[in-house]
Amino acid sequence: MDINQTQITPDSEEAAGIEVPAVKFVGVTKVFGSIIANSDVTMDLRRGEILALLGENGSGKTTLMNMLGGIYYPDSGHIEVDGKEVAIRSPRDSFDLGIGMIHQHFKLIDVFSAIENIALCSPRGEKYSLKATEAKVKEICDKYGFEVNPKQKVYDMSVSEKQTLEIVKVLYRGADILILDEPTAVLTPQEADRLFDVIRNMRNDGKSIIIITHKLHEVLDISDRVTILRKGKYIGTVETKDATELSLTEMMVGDKVELNIARSEPQNVSECVRIEHLTCLNKYGVKALDDVSFTVNNGEILGIAGIAGSGQKELLEAVAGLQKVETGSIVYTDRETGEEHQLVGKNPRQIRDLGVALAFVPEDRLGMGLVGSMGMTGNMLLRSYDKGGHIFTETKEPRRLAEEVKEELGVLTPGIETPVRKLSGGNVQKVLVGREIANAPKVLMTAYAVRGLDINTSYIIYNLLEKEKRQGVAVVYVGEDLDVLLALSDRILVLCGGQISGIVDARTATKQEVGALMTRFKVSREEPAESDVAEDKEAGND
Repeated sequence: MDINQTQITPDSEEAAGIEVPAVKFVGVTKVFGSIIANSDVTMDLRRGEILALLGENGSGKTTLMNMLGGIYYPDSGHIEVDGKEVAIRSPRDSFDLGIGMIHQHFKLIDVFSAIENIALCSPRGEKYSLKATEAKVKEICDKYGFEVNPKQKVYDMSVSEKQTLEIVKVLYRGADILILDEPTAVLTPQEADRLFDVIRNMRNDGKSIIIITHKLHEVLDISDRVTILRKGKYIGTVETKDATELSLTEMMVGDKVELNIARSEPQNVSECVRIEHLTCLNKYGVKALDDVSFTVNNGEILGIAGIAGSGQKELLEAVAGLQKVETGSIVYTDRETGEEHQLVGKNPRQIRDLGVALAFVPEDRLGMGLVGSMGMTGNMLLRSYDKGGHIFTETKEPRRLAEEVKEELGVLTPGIETPVRKLSGGNVQKVLVGREIANAPKVLMTAYAVRGLDINTSYIIYNLLEKEKRQGVAVVYVGEDLDVLLALSDRILVLCGGQISGIVDARTATKQEVGALMTRFKVSREEPAESDVAEDKEAGND
């Protein structure tokens, strides 16, 4: 046989000392209509490594992983697992190949306990037994360093506990290849460190792990190699030890970029919104906010930190007129006239009719922020449709605004009339943030404004918020990344269990200090911030 026709099998590769990848994508292409999500992608995941997958929004990361998870099937090309070509046509096929994906939005049954959720995932042919499941789960936890209370109900768990449960679920099913989608999005620094320790333990045991994240400092901390996609195409894979945040960003974007937040000193600061003794209930009738008091100032960015479910959502919605207030007051002061307006008891339209120019980027971008079936023009129009007195709706200005947002924020869309639900999550977020900032607000509140955005666009948003602050806007930024909160904010309010556990100066506070406040209550919630005490002393007040 001619040597050029000799077939090299996985077994012969191993015999020759060639490492066979745990997973290999070979020329994979996936197309949705006119959108090319992945184009001829060839990349691999080695055995016993942590591979970070990076790329801008719309670069095809999630689509590629969904093909590995059996949600999509390649239009061309193929996938190999342990050197053998496989056809993954369903999540069941993926499970059977030892592949498990931990999604950013957890797939758990709230009213079931941890062990009941895991037992539901018993492999085919295995008898349903809570006792046997618990014994196996204990073995997994002891091996990798997990902490799981088998009797605890999901609705009583913290975010990190739910995430731990999701990882244990896929390990229980026998997964050797794990995909983690934004695993630290809503974790405190301490929780993220514990998760990374567990991930390293899994890698050391021979597991192969892919992490999708936009936090470059985490990529450099946890991964062995980094693979970059750009506009659906494979750009390259680099050893993490040879990479920097700047080099990775330039590979993602294709150009040199500036990764810095030009935070300025606050100028002409004055009170804009005064919140006193605010108490609100969540949808279950439980206190989401409990006697919260603080101020939001003009010309300042107030960051809000807290683990998920600490009351951030209800706080912003109460100010916007979307959340019922049980007790307390929210007073807006017009900077130009000094006139005060009580916002409690008023809906968003009534607040606007008072002359309060308030913009709100909600956490639920499609459910609350945008109409998924409408294009960018229609969603821009929602802000102004009732301003005119014409029988026909004027679309010229909304169309101009849509084009402006598309250009400035780099929204990837076939056209401004394409329904926004067809866009990637990051591009939907760009549309929402761009629309709210473009409306010249006096108060700008954002809940996770850069969630799902690539690093380059994230910095564009950060600097847009800084620009609003310099123009005298009162900015409230609810964020997940403490490094960003400390670099962007002037003050940081920390919520824990619906109460304020501290308000710190972002220029002097540390990530560890804020992380600690996120997980405990302050002894006295009436205690003033250190900066306020210093100001009182300088003024000669006791």
